[in-house]
Amino acid sequence: MSISPDRVLRDGAPARLRALTYHDPVAQDLVGRVQREYVERYGGPDAAEVDPAEFAPPAGLFLVAEVAGEPVGCGAWRAVRPYVAEIKRLYVAPGHRRRGVAQLVLDALESSAARAGHRSVVLNTGNRQPEALAFYAQAGYAPIPGYGVYACAPRAVFLGKDLPESVAEDESQEPPWAS
Repeated sequence: MSISPDRVLRDGAPARLRALTYHDPVAQDLVGRVQREYVERYGGPDAAEVDPAEFAPPAGLFLVAEVAGEPVGCGAWRAVRPYVAEIKRLYVAPGHRRRGVAQLVLDALESSAARAGHRSVVLNTGNRQPEALAFYAQAGYAPIPGYGVYACAPRAVFLGKDLPESVAEDESQEPPWAS
């Protein structure tokens, strides 16, 4: 487990990112919350197959965001083909949304994927998550062709983004989970 230095959210609260295994009980609790939200919005959980080993460094990463020691969000990336990483399980607990937690997690995921040699990131979400669609659009994501189990699903939305070629100028500032 790796822990980042504290970061500050929009409301001034300190937040911390921790790299955990996908099997960790904290990670599993947050993934369970993500799945419950999918059930509420779409009538069922995410059917995409996930191999927990895909989220282990250096091939991937699973992060948990904590505020005041409480796990409030998560996100992960995994390699899906050469130079392309897929963002998965980006989630923030309802009481902590609109504070900058998702942006903190997404920035760390993108930076880690770039350090691991990926040139772009992709993801899929759904049309019943307008707040996620707005968030990704603001973060520079644009529509891409569908892929995977939901490639032809009518409610699926596929987005992607090129990563910057130059990552951190000062490698000594890399977070402990950087690949």
